[in-house]
Amino acid sequence: MKGMTALLLALLAIPAQAAERYPADPLGSPMWVAHARTLFGDDPVRFDARVKVEFPLVAEDQRAFPVAIDARGIAGVRRILLFADLNPIPVAIDYRPVNAAPYIATRIKLDQRTPVRGAVQLASGEWLVSGGWIDAAGGGCSTPPVSRVKGDWADHLGEIRGRAWPLADGARLRLGFRHPMDTGLVANIATYHLESLTVKDAQGGVLAEMEIWASVAEDPAITLLPFARAGERLAIEGRDTNGRLYAAQVDVAKQSAMPVAP
Repeated sequence: MKGMTALLLALLAIPAQAAERYPADPLGSPMWVAHARTLFGDDPVRFDARVKVEFPLVAEDQRAFPVAIDARGIAGVRRILLFADLNPIPVAIDYRPVNAAPYIATRIKLDQRTPVRGAVQLASGEWLVSGGWIDAAGGGCSTPPVSRVKGDWADHLGEIRGRAWPLADGARLRLGFRHPMDTGLVANIATYHLESLTVKDAQGGVLAEMEIWASVAEDPAITLLPFARAGERLAIEGRDTNGRLYAAQVDVAKQSAMPVAP
């Protein structure tokens, strides 16, 4: 009996021990410790306002909420996570800016009011986290995609749109994919989403790569800042959870669409 009591006490102590391992959450999320334990493990973690997580204060469309993570003011970033604490599929993107600026913008689904966070990992292994609460009506993860309702999703599956413009220290690459990004939370519609994306230079060198989850909005739109020059050709490669392959080439324009800062 004493042994059973000791075991129960040990199990009850696990959450408290885990909570002590991570810094107190300034957002007060009930899921912070659980996500930190899953995503960061034993790596050191701290909150840092230099990780800029940019988004509207209110989600006007919970099925396509724009978020950008900008860590260009931080040296040595090797990985970026975008996640929403209270989504049924919390992680949206796991990005590795191999030879790109540490910046990513996209649209995600929101299933309820939730903290939305960006986490960047440094070469040292340390994680820096920032974010904020978002007011959302909910249901973004559990409503059918528009293309499913229209019935035309299969006619456009696999289409890629892309443009790139030169910047002072690289290029701005904007990509758009036609894909329903099914979460598996709608009756009779199985999970089906883009799961990986790679951007390469003309010589086949990897500039950026990421893993993608179904909490990214339907018809994903993604903006990256690879280190590429005007006139260079970028190769886009992707794969979805059915094994379908996606490929496109995008030329970096020889002139920016906007003035380039000196």
